[in-house]
Amino acid sequence: MLKTYKLYVGGKFPRSESGRVYEVTDSKQNWLANAPLSSRKDARDAVVAARKAFGGWSGATAYNRGQILYRIAEMLEGRRDQYVAEVADAEGLSKSKAAAQVDAAIDRWVWYAGWTDKIAQVVGGGNPVAGPFFNLSSPEPTGVVAVLAPQKSSFLGLVSVVAPVIATGNTAVVVASEKSPLPALSLGEVLATSDLPGGVVNILSGRTAEIAAPLAAHQDVNAIDLAGAGEELAKELEIAAADNLKRVLRPQPVDDAGADWSATPGTDRMTAFLETKTVWHPTGALGASGSSY
Repeated sequence: MLKTYKLYVGGKFPRSESGRVYEVTDSKQNWLANAPLSSRKDARDAVVAARKAFGGWSGATAYNRGQILYRIAEMLEGRRDQYVAEVADAEGLSKSKAAAQVDAAIDRWVWYAGWTDKIAQVVGGGNPVAGPFFNLSSPEPTGVVAVLAPQKSSFLGLVSVVAPVIATGNTAVVVASEKSPLPALSLGEVLATSDLPGGVVNILSGRTAEIAAPLAAHQDVNAIDLAGAGEELAKELEIAAADNLKRVLRPQPVDDAGADWSATPGTDRMTAFLETKTVWHPTGALGASGSSY
């Protein structure tokens, strides 16, 4: 019997509100499994779960977030063979090439885990001012981020867009690759048994345009990553996102082979969803007792 996957929302595995599923096939059109066909209601539920989880996740120490992400990487490595098979089927790759993709994805997850307690030192700092003040800038997470996973890179691309969002303290509503959702849905199974709080990552599958539209227009979504949107859809979503001034990360230019997700990522995807808070504090001021503080 073929497996019927479920969504991953709020740390649980609900069926789609609509009760719909669709057939997932491999590169040769062989039927692999059934995946949920998410509805607008599922998208709204995922946003509610992400917002509920944001306070705790953003308030956790950067070190704690890093340790949780490191553990997830270990768990991904423990299911390496499963992911190799899923990526090979999804992308029509040989086992060796699929293994290279999976290894790169696990390394990418570890790389972002290492940035959790370092990114603030890179993008924050003290600012020189003309006056008796300290002027300090520090990064803070934007909030709930809707992430459209890349369509062609089912696992390496997925990790490359999800990990930087949560590493910096945001929570995510992820729309899996429409044709190749199984690696993303399997990621939900890993996250559910990790120390990651429920709701930090929520995973939906189905028709990308159908799910993305309500997320782009949702007033409680603070940002959207359009990595998995085509040019026409990206324009429509960007217009919808402007209604509540969402941060929008536009998709990378792609050629016939798609975006190069194996390239060194840099810090751009982390800083894209960070806000800068600046604090002024007087120096040499006198307290009530006359002592300086």
